[in-house]
Amino acid sequence: MKTDEPASDGNAGLSPRAKDAPQANGVAHARDNEPEPEGGSVSPSSLADLPPVRRSQTLRLAYWVLWFAALPVALACWFLWAFEPPAGVESASTIGVLQSLVHAQPVPVGIVVFTVCEIVLWAVRHRLPFARHAHPPLRSDLPARFRGDFERARALLDEADVILSRHDKAVVRDLTAKERDRLRVDLSALRDTMTRVPFDEEAFSTAFTKADGEVDVRLNRWRKSETREYLEAILMAVAVAFALRAFVIEAFKIPSGSMIPTLMVGDHIFVNKFSYGPAIPYTHSRLWTHMPPRRGDVMVFAFPEHPEQDFIKRVIALPGDKLEARNGHPIINGWEVPSCRVGSWSYSDYESAISNHDGELYVEYLGDESFLTFYDRASGPFPENQGPFFAKQGEVWVMGDNRNNSHDSRMWFGGQGGGVPFENIRGRALFVWLSIPDTGVDLSREGAPVMGRPRLPPSAAALRPELERCLAKRPAVTLPPSL
Repeated sequence: MKTDEPASDGNAGLSPRAKDAPQANGVAHARDNEPEPEGGSVSPSSLADLPPVRRSQTLRLAYWVLWFAALPVALACWFLWAFEPPAGVESASTIGVLQSLVHAQPVPVGIVVFTVCEIVLWAVRHRLPFARHAHPPLRSDLPARFRGDFERARALLDEADVILSRHDKAVVRDLTAKERDRLRVDLSALRDTMTRVPFDEEAFSTAFTKADGEVDVRLNRWRKSETREYLEAILMAVAVAFALRAFVIEAFKIPSGSMIPTLMVGDHIFVNKFSYGPAIPYTHSRLWTHMPPRRGDVMVFAFPEHPEQDFIKRVIALPGDKLEARNGHPIINGWEVPSCRVGSWSYSDYESAISNHDGELYVEYLGDESFLTFYDRASGPFPENQGPFFAKQGEVWVMGDNRNNSHDSRMWFGGQGGGVPFENIRGRALFVWLSIPDTGVDLSREGAPVMGRPRLPPSAAALRPELERCLAKRPAVTLPPSL
């Protein structure tokens, strides 16, 4: 909204209105070069006698940059820095959960903190330093409780001016001279009460009510209808939703058990598409990239053999790595990913060839991540040794957390193995927002993080002491050597 230019006299078809003092948006400018009275202050008799409201374009720019750009960004960065956990530290406390979330998903957390800061600052925008240079100036003697009504009255006058300017011929045609005169009188009365000194609260409220009613009755046919306002709001919401889905976040459903116990069949998750750089829709390009993904990231990607299908797996090997697997345990550049046995566990999957799966739960440590993996004994013979495979430049190799029940990089292209090209990557998994297994809605899965601190399935709750023991004995070395 322009606030530096005076509002145009858009009362086409109305009787001329009085212009006793220069006005801008219903508020008169202070007269220049008026001498100060000697011997002390006197009561002002007009707006021209009130202290002038001076505005500086430099301070206006400083206001917006400082309070709504620099400060929220600085606070978001400080929050991420303050709650970034020390390497390898896992805690079950509230602070530990927050640290784990910050570590696993810094971009979404930073966006949330930035948004909260923006909301708080906007709520107190009129009280911030330099605010009078950024927002339309109000009277210096205006009571605080009338600020909202005063701004709405000014908006009403602006709306009436726009309608009368755009639809002047229709106004003259459809309204009688008496109706136009009544409208002029009520709008002029409102302007008068807005400039009257001292400010008359009762007169302003009465004039505002009458003018609002008159505009609603006389000019309603040219105002935006409620249906149009709702339609515009819906279209805006849809546009924002599509923009968020294209650039920031998207929902996916887990159809298989390849990521058990981290993700269960029927889980609905959000994926952060911003993590590796915002993708340009309908292309394989990004505005900027943060590649390759980190070891241990859980990411959604287009299946290289059938790009129309989306897969979700965990990143194990980066470009230039040699990947092998011994009984399902990954070996990178000759270094076996360290693990800690949590205990025996079983789950049921009635849609697979084998309905009951029994095996061992492990915690594995790779890079900054600790995560649960499952080694199924019910899947039948599994290759003792797989590989070596070599990750080429521009791709990463992935494995499912359900190591013996995952169609991942080890199995692709007829068993020869293959990586995920960077351009196939959709984004990094966030958390479970809904879980609907065969038995119905599972509320225990609501909000379950995909990365960060490992979370046992409810049926494995008895193994919590062993999980805590494994997290407490995290090894010092969790990164493989370079080739």
